[in-house]
Amino acid sequence: MATCSQLLAALREGAHDSALSALYAPEGGGALDAARARAVRIAEAFTARFGGDASGAALFSGPGRTEIAGNHTDHQHGRVLCGSVDLDMLACAAPNGLSVVRFVSEGYPELEVSLDDLAPREEEKNTSAALVRGVAARIKALGYSLSGFDACATSTVLSGSGLSSSAAYETLVGNIFNHFCCGDKLDPISIAKIGQYAENVYFGKPCGLMDQMGSSVGGAVFIDFNDPSDPVVEKVDYDFTKSGHALCIVDTGSSHGDLTDDYAAVTREMGAVAAHFGKTVLRDVPLEEFHAALPVLREECGDRAVLRAMHFYADDRRAAQEADDLKHGNFEAFLNTVNASGLSSSLRLQNTWSISDPRQQAIPLALTVGDYILDEMGAIRVHGGGFAGTIQAWVPEERLTLFRDGMEALFGAGKCHVLRIRPQGGCVVAE
Repeated sequence: MATCSQLLAALREGAHDSALSALYAPEGGGALDAARARAVRIAEAFTARFGGDASGAALFSGPGRTEIAGNHTDHQHGRVLCGSVDLDMLACAAPNGLSVVRFVSEGYPELEVSLDDLAPREEEKNTSAALVRGVAARIKALGYSLSGFDACATSTVLSGSGLSSSAAYETLVGNIFNHFCCGDKLDPISIAKIGQYAENVYFGKPCGLMDQMGSSVGGAVFIDFNDPSDPVVEKVDYDFTKSGHALCIVDTGSSHGDLTDDYAAVTREMGAVAAHFGKTVLRDVPLEEFHAALPVLREECGDRAVLRAMHFYADDRRAAQEADDLKHGNFEAFLNTVNASGLSSSLRLQNTWSISDPRQQAIPLALTVGDYILDEMGAIRVHGGGFAGTIQAWVPEERLTLFRDGMEALFGAGKCHVLRIRPQGGCVVAE
């Protein structure tokens, strides 16, 4: 097993360039130089904080994810299409022989989590410590013996970016524990479920499983959550680089803070419609029965709940259609369905702005201006949970500069991120 000093030397010499290139720089050149420099920097940070003699040192990656299809369908046991992206959390970590995790993230205070007490803590909700403790607790409950580690991490997955920095963090921590404590026996789906448990029970966010699955599994992934305990996961074999379009995520600068109630209301209202039929989720309610009961549902659940349920049925179908379009190389049909999904999210799901702050409508503004720039080309939609944060656009390559300039003139320099669907999910990068 390599010490951190040995790992650092190997990184500097380019011994791990192949792994870095696969994750960050398939084109090589300056992008590979930048990826290598980033890996060296985080290994140097580990050495400065914890020393270079730590044995078993390794680099780990937890990528951000993009939701490609299926907006708010996963928590109703629906279908989604998602993918890992080439923005990630990268960590250098090594076992410390203690019963504690010491974790240093660039720009944040060091956190320390004891593995001797893994009960949820109210004061840790909405913190990184809650995610570490929750992941550790779940892995222990699965029968693995825990041991501590030290880690230094850096992230290009900006908090609130809509690329799910929390899922990237959970995937990263899950892979570190898996490597050091589980003999790499946990598969990516198991790590995703562990991350969701930590976020639901310890962090306090009632999320579905799509974020964690997109981050952990990697590539473009079609997921059917009809049985959430055993979701059907299918890799979608499509080379997006040959589509003639760039994937852009535009950060509008609007914050996801204080939006938990908005997210919870989506789940609650869809659940209320399902409950009318004696079911827990909409996936178990036949579409025909739902439509037949519309007059009663309006009175019982309210119009917004009915509209949100309508969105579920349509977007659940669209997710499967988009995956099929990609598998058959029909990118134009894929774009048409993306646009239909975006319209449904705006009109039916109603997750482009929060009624708690009607003056803040950055998402509708971005969609409107972006649609004007695209001029009926490509596709554009709200990205992720919505209400604030980001939009997603598939931009024709010949229009990319115009689109990026227009978005950054509106929201600020560096706010339009041009991303790549990366083939690997959470992983050990180098050791």
